Amino acid sequence: MSDTDGDSTPLLSLDGPRAIIRLNRSKHLNRLLAEDLTALLSQFDQIDADPAVRVLVLTGTGRAFSAGFDLGQIAERAASDTESESPGAAFEQVVDRLEALRMPTICRLNGGVYGGSTDLALACDFRIGVDSAEMFMPAARLGLHYYPNGIKRYVTRLGVDNAKRLFLTAQRIDAAEMLRIGYLTQMVPMDRLDREVDALATTLAGNAPNAVAGMKRAINEFARQALDEQAADTRARSSMRSDEILEGIAAYKEKRPPRF
Repeated sequence: MSDTDGDSTPLLSLDGPRAIIRLNRSKHLNRLLAEDLTALLSQFDQIDADPAVRVLVLTGTGRAFSAGFDLGQIAERAASDTESESPGAAFEQVVDRLEALRMPTICRLNGGVYGGSTDLALACDFRIGVDSAEMFMPAARLGLHYYPNGIKRYVTRLGVDNAKRLFLTAQRIDAAEMLRIGYLTQMVPMDRLDREVDALATTLAGNAPNAVAGMKRAINEFARQALDEQAADTRARSSMRSDEILEGIAAYKEKRPPRF
């Protein structure tokens, strides 16, 4: 996956069952503008509606994953008298939509991740990052009370103590510490990043899509202590009568990879 300089809204490409979204403002560490949030929502809707897409890889151009939402736009909104939707609310909508995608998602952390983009990456199901990465949540230094769903993601995925440390101290941590606290699923040198992302994406795309989507939803609901038990039970019962399970069992008996 090559890195090239650019300055545009995020780029979406499709490669068989794989969708790739690349943040593309490398000259400014892929900081996100309002138009980027609009583009991401549209791209998420597009791939969620395409049954051929089995996995999403989210990454950045250049030496960083993302510097988060543009502070200049936040400052402008804070200084105005408008009561329109805040940048934080718009960003929260994007991150929540990413978390809710039916297909598994991988964040390819090609470098540092800062501010709100730490939550964007955390909303992905897997995060594979380079060993030179770092993360930084500066909300406390900026006088910003972070939006509730972002705090909830930190707490449910990283634990109360790690959430307090990252939010309240605003300290930077390196890739090794990101791995230790569970922020990174895997830490690799840059020359292995694409290989490991590709291997995981291939594995995820090869599994039964309906079963994967249903279990992902249940896991996320369990984490939020908001499980829809009836819906989860219905999905589990339906899977026992599905074409997916027939193919899975047949493949197991025939000692071949399943073809979902």
